[in-house]
Amino acid sequence: MIPTTSRSAAIARTALRPAVSATRASFATDWSLSGAQVSTESQPIPGTGTVNGRHLCNPPNPPPIVAKSNATGTPSRKHWDENWDRADIEEAFQENVGFTWGAAGGYKKLPLIRSGEGIYLHDADGKKWMDWTSQAVCSNLGHTVPDSIQAAVTKQMNECAMVYSGLGHVEVRGRLSKLFAEICPGDINGFMFPSSGNEANECAIRMARRFTGKQKIMTRYRSYHGGSGNTLTMTGDYRRHFQQQDAPGMVKFFDPTPLNFSWGRDEETDALQSLAALNDQIMAEGPDTIAAIFIETVPGSAGVLIPPKGYIEGVRALCDKHGILMIADEVMVGFGRTGQMFGFQNFEGVVPDIVTFAKGISGAYLPLSGVGYRQEIKDFFDVNPLGWGATYNAHPVAMACGYETMKYLLDKDIVGHAKSMEVVMKEELQKLVTKHAVVKQARCLGLFGCMDFANPDGSLIQNVGEAPGEKTLAFKAKMADVGLYAFFRPPQFHCAPPLIITEEELRDGFSRVDECLEVFSE
Repeated sequence: MIPTTSRSAAIARTALRPAVSATRASFATDWSLSGAQVSTESQPIPGTGTVNGRHLCNPPNPPPIVAKSNATGTPSRKHWDENWDRADIEEAFQENVGFTWGAAGGYKKLPLIRSGEGIYLHDADGKKWMDWTSQAVCSNLGHTVPDSIQAAVTKQMNECAMVYSGLGHVEVRGRLSKLFAEICPGDINGFMFPSSGNEANECAIRMARRFTGKQKIMTRYRSYHGGSGNTLTMTGDYRRHFQQQDAPGMVKFFDPTPLNFSWGRDEETDALQSLAALNDQIMAEGPDTIAAIFIETVPGSAGVLIPPKGYIEGVRALCDKHGILMIADEVMVGFGRTGQMFGFQNFEGVVPDIVTFAKGISGAYLPLSGVGYRQEIKDFFDVNPLGWGATYNAHPVAMACGYETMKYLLDKDIVGHAKSMEVVMKEELQKLVTKHAVVKQARCLGLFGCMDFANPDGSLIQNVGEAPGEKTLAFKAKMADVGLYAFFRPPQFHCAPPLIITEEELRDGFSRVDECLEVFSE
């Protein structure tokens, strides 16, 4: 409270202050009407200031708006035409279409795809392409949508296309959750269904931090987890450098399969030494600060890196020892890609605390992902808020697609088929390693394979993310010549066709790869 004498003096000073000019009062009134709160008493009046008195600010001087029309435009009537001619389509791509990751100019020469069936795509010029990497390792069932999946999607759209997950339930959400609880090993009983692998991983980060009360998330350098703030910081490959500021709390550790050094002379030593280094890093960071170790059990974009025997089991053991959650990113390897339902099932006795998945859950027919978590975590969030959400989480139509896709995958034993094709892929990869000097080495698990391209001295032909050299560009041109449509990130070449591929088609694909590799010998 201001003392009485001081309050009287302040009133007296106000009474002696000259009136605000009409111009200034008008300006202040106009500015107030535009949304700003202006006090005319706070404006500096010449001759009214005092030494060490209250600071008098300058009058507001807002910049004038540069007025532009914000009216809705009038669309062309072409949008109501069933077909566009080629020139109109190309114009739209040149003038209006944006692209992810790379500079847009390079993407504008991509083929214009008109249709697909099985493992093949057809472009606007009539060329038939073999999809050698299931798009971005996601079109696991190929490009012919099974009738049962189409029917399920149509049925859900007709019944109820959208219910926000925080306001109501739809039957398919319960059904899909129950199906996953029955499929997943251990006590992974709770499930969320966002729209993308990136969203699933963001949800898992929030879940781990909320559940443990700890902040740090540890990830591998050779990894990819998504393109948003947290997930790109978790990522180890070159794309993380596109982010100007890393998200806090992310800690990287070296892989058991590093690029430029070796942990030992054999696989057992590689596992033991890399696990010992990880244990040291955990101790240095402080186990009581680490919420989770978040890993791809078989890193996909990094090159189908099959860990040495005992490594993933050792990571699980370290998590148990130090009270850290283990999160398995199954976005790329889930649903049969490695010949198992989940990639972590290739490692005996390993059950993650949280598992994320996407891509194959819906065959990429519609955007859908998932987060599965163990009973203790589910119990915690039954009484504590998760603090994560998304408008399209548990979208009814996407879940209907995922539910029917999972049943199709089980009925047709797609996982078993992928496992049976592993021996063919190994055989064909070995032929290429033996025949072509540029193929330094190869790896595969199920229908998930990758080759490393190298110079004569054994060094890789380039680092991932660098501009391709002359031979690499010639290889890509040859791929187009032979109709091979592939996810190619030199120096690594992935082999991950749809899981429905036949042995004859698989061998045909490798025959095309063989032909393309000849350019490195010319």
